[in-house]
Amino acid sequence: MISAVLNALWDTLARGDADPPTPRSPRLRWPMPRWAGPLPFRTIDVVRVGDLVLAGLFFGLTLSEFLNANELLWATRRLVGVPVLLVYVAALAFSVPLALRDRWPLAAWRTAALSYPFAIYVTTRLHPDDLPYSTPAAITYLLVLYAVGLRAKPAVSLVVWFLTILTLWVGHPDTGVVIEMIVVTVAVLFGYNVRVRRSATAKLVEEERRTELAQGAQAVLAERTRIARELHDVVAHHMSVIAIQAEAVPLEARGNPELLEKGWAQIRGLSLEAMAELRQVLGVLRDEEGRTDTAPQPGLDRMEELVATTRAAGIAVTVKRSGPLEGLPSAVELAVYRITQESLSNAMRHAPGSAVAVEITRTAQEVRLRVVNGPGGASPGPTGAGHGLLGMRERATLLGGTLEAGPLAGGGFEVQAVLPVPDEGEVGS
Repeated sequence: MISAVLNALWDTLARGDADPPTPRSPRLRWPMPRWAGPLPFRTIDVVRVGDLVLAGLFFGLTLSEFLNANELLWATRRLVGVPVLLVYVAALAFSVPLALRDRWPLAAWRTAALSYPFAIYVTTRLHPDDLPYSTPAAITYLLVLYAVGLRAKPAVSLVVWFLTILTLWVGHPDTGVVIEMIVVTVAVLFGYNVRVRRSATAKLVEEERRTELAQGAQAVLAERTRIARELHDVVAHHMSVIAIQAEAVPLEARGNPELLEKGWAQIRGLSLEAMAELRQVLGVLRDEEGRTDTAPQPGLDRMEELVATTRAAGIAVTVKRSGPLEGLPSAVELAVYRITQESLSNAMRHAPGSAVAVEITRTAQEVRLRVVNGPGGASPGPTGAGHGLLGMRERATLLGGTLEAGPLAGGGFEVQAVLPVPDEGEVGS
């Protein structure tokens, strides 16, 4: 117990440091204008700028007031005033901790703890009938206490509070000290309460992120399980029969052309049946209502039809094609079509009335797809479960490609997919 108290005291006075500041809201971080030129910082932190402005204001007001009071005392009662150097120390004591509190809360408190005795001495000498501290001094110290409660460890905040209360009680033991203690306690507790709430919010966000990842992985695993089960039922059965038939027919025919032809016809019939069932499985695999869809899979030839449908829904779509897009493998064309389709659907759902740019670029070894939509001009629709992005990534991964998707800094959303194009030898094999 004693060791813990001594460690907390040592951390407060010399060794300890506060937690790093939490990321600011975008409303409190303004980007630097381009005309400002190259600077060591790219954003303006509104809170720190406000602290610096307020610290400068407190320094100027305190210095002006104390210098005037000191000159008046020297003029009316010789040798009653204080040295001018202490006046500057008092003005700095009531302003410097405020400038330090956001970046280094404990350093700000230590600065105040060391300089306030001189500042209070100056205040008492210049204004003997008033409180031993001025309004800027009280505001600065309370803001520093709030920063300590917000960013320091609870044990350190408790030591700071105790030392402050002890100093108030010893240095100013009158009826007003109770109110001062209450105000100090409220400042520290308010900072600690905000710290606890931020910590709980951060943990909740992290848990939600882990839950989303787990749900996404579970959805992918469930889909793959369905695919494996359905394909096993269709492919394994028919391929086994076909393999047995292919081995048995030559033995049964023994050179008889009619029996051989009949056997090969049976094998062909089994193959066609397997293909039909496989097509049916792939058609209903993602259909929750169990409907079959054996129509030819879409490709780039139906891209204009997809774009026209999207434009009819109020989305301005522009399509840019680069490179030779003819002769692509059907799987690549299908993936490009489906990813574009899902991206346009997301734009219609989450950014109605926006503009969408679709870029399809073919190089020697890959196809690059980029779909970018701006911020919507109307209220977005309900948020889905996020399986659309999972499906797009699955399509890209199955072809050996990659897909990246995320929001843009100025609003909107971007989807980029890179799909490799095998050469003719790889396709033939």
